Amino acid sequence: MISVGIDISKGKSTVCILKPYGEVISKPFEISHTEKDLSELARMIERLDDEVRIVMEATGNYHLPVLAFLKVQGFFVAVINPLVMKKYASTVLRKGKTDKLDAIKIANYGLDYWFHLRSQEMSEETYIQLRLLGRQYAHYIKLRIESKQALTHMLDYTMPGIKSLLKNRSDKPEKDKLCDFVEKYWHYDNITNKSEKQFINSYKIWAKNKGYHQSESKALTIYALAQQGIPTLDSNAPSTKMLVLEAVRVLREVDRTLFMILAQMQELARSLKEYPVVRAMEGVGEILAPRLIAEIGDVRRFYNGKALIAYAGIDAPPYQSGQFTGTKRRISKRGSSTLRKTGYEVMKCLKSKKPETDAVYMFIIKKENEGKASKVAKVAGLNKFLRIYYARVKEVYQE
Repeated sequence: MISVGIDISKGKSTVCILKPYGEVISKPFEISHTEKDLSELARMIERLDDEVRIVMEATGNYHLPVLAFLKVQGFFVAVINPLVMKKYASTVLRKGKTDKLDAIKIANYGLDYWFHLRSQEMSEETYIQLRLLGRQYAHYIKLRIESKQALTHMLDYTMPGIKSLLKNRSDKPEKDKLCDFVEKYWHYDNITNKSEKQFINSYKIWAKNKGYHQSESKALTIYALAQQGIPTLDSNAPSTKMLVLEAVRVLREVDRTLFMILAQMQELARSLKEYPVVRAMEGVGEILAPRLIAEIGDVRRFYNGKALIAYAGIDAPPYQSGQFTGTKRRISKRGSSTLRKTGYEVMKCLKSKKPETDAVYMFIIKKENEGKASKVAKVAGLNKFLRIYYARVKEVYQE
């Protein structure tokens, strides 16, 4: 048995090759993540006259080129959770942190846990693309929140109170009532400079052109608010209009990007066998279905439902010592925070929809009736939901 430990860094790696009982086949050496260097490493491993297992630590995206190349060559490659490797390294009495020492530790881990290593399977291209799109979607959601806050902040200076009157109910990114209104009337002075009748006519024409309800009562309410409101930025200042309209433009661009990403995710998700099953689950709509699949990925990589729950970080590790057994346990949160957030959104949809024939919803209600807090009940419901998800999707691929 020969263990090849690879400490991955950005653009380069450090490799150490060991046999049992501390026998060193190759001292730590560096390679770059190029086809030339990786081919030389592959030839070196092929010349070894024993069973070889390659061990590396998961390091974001940096390890993916090395993993993909070595898997294509047909090698056994195990990717270890960084937390597991950190705990293993903490057992060493003499502490130290260099790439060479890390490569040696990873190689030793491979020897110590030889029979527990599992060969990493490469995900299908569809799952890889979905995961990447899902992470970018989460990123742009954060940008959208920031952009919305920036626009709201500017409107507090120019049109205080207007946001509550113009709530958007459209899923189309190009149709946002607040942004459309602010583009035309970016300051209360643009409203109060008109008479009440002039503004009502102007509002109706604007609403007709943009496809909104031509409500005279809404126009009167806005006009009254504009007369009573106290803007704190002068409409004649050269920067005022620019700042407000730029905030609108940025928000629109982020919305368009989110729409394009989601459309691509939906197209990819529909090509997967499990999509109809996931889509049919209560609380999972057109938006949440691709996001859920993107974060979970290929469910076949989990050996049971508990593994999926642990991946989400909502497992509660047991605690027992002597006669004491802990009952009030918190979730570990050692897993995908994106999956937890997406799953929590599904639970919120269930609570708002109230499907009394759904097992997960009834389980949440049961927990609330037992006195559990609403959030705790939803997390318990998510635990049950993921177990059902695992069973139903796994069944699709066993047919």
